[in-house]
Amino acid sequence: MVKPIVLPLRTVRNPRDLGGYIGLDGRKIKAHRLIRSGKVNGISAEDKRVLREYGLNTIIDLRSPMERKNCPDDAIEQVEHFDYSVSNEDNTKGGINDLEKAFKMYRQDQYAGFHLMCQRYRDYVLKEHSQNSMHKILESLVNNRQGATLYHCSEGKDRTGFVTLILLYILGVDLEVIRQDYLYSNLVLSDYRAKRDKQFALEGENDKFRANMRVLGSVSDAFLDTTLITINEEFGGLDAFIRNQLDVSADFQAALQDLYLEKN
Repeated sequence: MVKPIVLPLRTVRNPRDLGGYIGLDGRKIKAHRLIRSGKVNGISAEDKRVLREYGLNTIIDLRSPMERKNCPDDAIEQVEHFDYSVSNEDNTKGGINDLEKAFKMYRQDQYAGFHLMCQRYRDYVLKEHSQNSMHKILESLVNNRQGATLYHCSEGKDRTGFVTLILLYILGVDLEVIRQDYLYSNLVLSDYRAKRDKQFALEGENDKFRANMRVLGSVSDAFLDTTLITINEEFGGLDAFIRNQLDVSADFQAALQDLYLEKN
């Protein structure tokens, strides 16, 4: 089982350093360079200090414009901030603008959340907006010659997981290791999900609603497989998808590898 580096932050969900994973030619990913997490809103002064001392100089927000407007990241001194939304939709609502309509569906159909998540993971692959944003994210990483970049969505699991899939694959990490890193969000977020479920129970929500909320608050092999199968069936595999849809050349990939992998 993969044992990621979990950062000691108290006010940011799911903060992990990708350092230490084995990539191309047996080279490890450098520590203090790539951080994945949940949103940076309401972050404490102490956690800001920890991140600055950790080397943070860039934050990339993967959330939609509406999510950023409703819950903006806190500014951190001397840290540059970029907004590259993976999806234009507010993913905290499962892509449904009418929240009451969504909740009604969740109370009636135990599997509504599962189907919505699968569609969301297909959209990460198929939508041109997502593809363009992924290119910009990788460009930002190429331009950060030193220091750490933190990229995040709301809970650091879905959109952040998609970006991590592409990034780790380019760096040469084995797909099974990538899968284990993706699934690790379930462990890190387990207390958060349990607390949220308890609150829903106190509010009188039925079992189907609570089941949907657990699905929406989790990651799953099925979701990641939806992304991978869509890439394989629509674009001929990850290599072709990265090269053609994301417009990331072999030289571009080599530049990322040189920056983020240790030397042998």
